[in-house]
Amino acid sequence: MNNLSEILEGVRTVGIGGHVRPDGDCYGSCMATFLYITKWFPDIQTDLYLESKREIFRYLAGFDAIRTEAEEGKIYDLFITCDVSAMDRLSVAEELFKTARRTVCIDHHVSNTGFADVNHIRGTVSSACEVLYALMDEEKIDKDIATALYTGMAHDTGIFQYSNTSPETMRIAGELMKTGFDFSRIVDETFYQKTYLQTQVMGRVLAESIMLRNGKCIVGYLKRRDMIFYGVTGQDLEGIVSQLRLTTGVEVAVFLYELEQQRFKISLRSNGEVDVNKVAVFFGGGGHLRASGCDMTGTLYDVINNLTEQIEAQFQELGI
Repeated sequence: MNNLSEILEGVRTVGIGGHVRPDGDCYGSCMATFLYITKWFPDIQTDLYLESKREIFRYLAGFDAIRTEAEEGKIYDLFITCDVSAMDRLSVAEELFKTARRTVCIDHHVSNTGFADVNHIRGTVSSACEVLYALMDEEKIDKDIATALYTGMAHDTGIFQYSNTSPETMRIAGELMKTGFDFSRIVDETFYQKTYLQTQVMGRVLAESIMLRNGKCIVGYLKRRDMIFYGVTGQDLEGIVSQLRLTTGVEVAVFLYELEQQRFKISLRSNGEVDVNKVAVFFGGGGHLRASGCDMTGTLYDVINNLTEQIEAQFQELGI
């Protein structure tokens, strides 16, 4: 099954689901799949599940069709996951995935071992959206579908500057741009633009960040009480770890925030040879060589010490 047309053969009902705390690639790949099926396979009843509706992505066609709660007892002929690295990352639709008659996984995380009946996993490409593009008939990619695909590719490549950006990534982006959507607005409003509150919080994290290993590792953090004080959620903290990564001399950037008492969400970024996916996998997470994440429990200082111990091991191995 090398394209969506083959995957959808004989199917009457389809569910689509993304990962917890959905980001741009998750929204883009899920929405593009939803739009492709509803436009070109209108006889198939299609539902899309994400745990939240983030307003910055409201420009995506079909946004209002997103379901944030699973329909109990629903059994789909086919369930498709997009940008989901493991079944337990499937957010609100995990039970729907388990009960579906057939399942498909479309992903690009190197840590994904393939948990569906059919797996399209390419750990070397930029994004789930790039994997998805290869499964679509190019002549069926209209402006709305192209907008969703471009959104995911732009977000997961850091606006085409991360190491996962290949010549093929740029070629696909160029093809998508030919459909005529406003690519500059997408980048400004969903990637760079911050509210005043988000800017304040980022400033605090940067001001209180810690430099370790002779300036080769930087750690930023936000405690639960501070998140409550500012009234922010994890979705308000995007971009902080990328800003930390840009610090001169830094090889690895770490950002962690407290989801609940002594449970932290960790984001890791590498500027060079350090494989932060190995660090994340060690703690039960995963991702990519230069961008990865995990959840950890313990005090703030225990979590930082445990993380930096694994990072230090790689520094020693690489002679950094």
